[in-house]
Amino acid sequence: MLSNLKELIPGTEHWPHFVRNRSEQFEARFVMVEVTDSPSVLLEGMAGSCMPIAVAHGEGRAEFADPAQLEAVVGQVALRYIENDGQVAVRYPANPNGSPEGITGLCNADGRVTIMMPHPERVIRSVTNSWHPDDWDKDGPWMRLFRNARRWVG
Repeated sequence: MLSNLKELIPGTEHWPHFVRNRSEQFEARFVMVEVTDSPSVLLEGMAGSCMPIAVAHGEGRAEFADPAQLEAVVGQVALRYIENDGQVAVRYPANPNGSPEGITGLCNADGRVTIMMPHPERVIRSVTNSWHPDDWDKDGPWMRLFRNARRWVG
């Protein structure tokens, strides 16, 4: 929804439209993402993290008007789908919607607005993950996103 309101949000002029998945179906599963270095206040301190996350969407493919638009958002890319070896996922099923360069989350230029197709709210507790390392506490790593939001609002 926020990508369709980009005319109202400063610093989003190069955001893509999100369109139907390349698979032409609703995708719901766990995938791996990497948090990239971006100004996102929600993902502050998380850059470089590679974590499992839930996806559940039928229209998650980032569609850019042209290569220049894709290049213009490079510093605003907040999340990318990755393969199990850490490489950017460009193929199905690791990239469940077919977005170029595995893009699945962006922020605006100053980082106050972050959009993403995965659902971190579904995996904030360790027990909601189908598997997790033994050293995870009760909270999963995505809980940090919500703590960052709380800290930012004061």
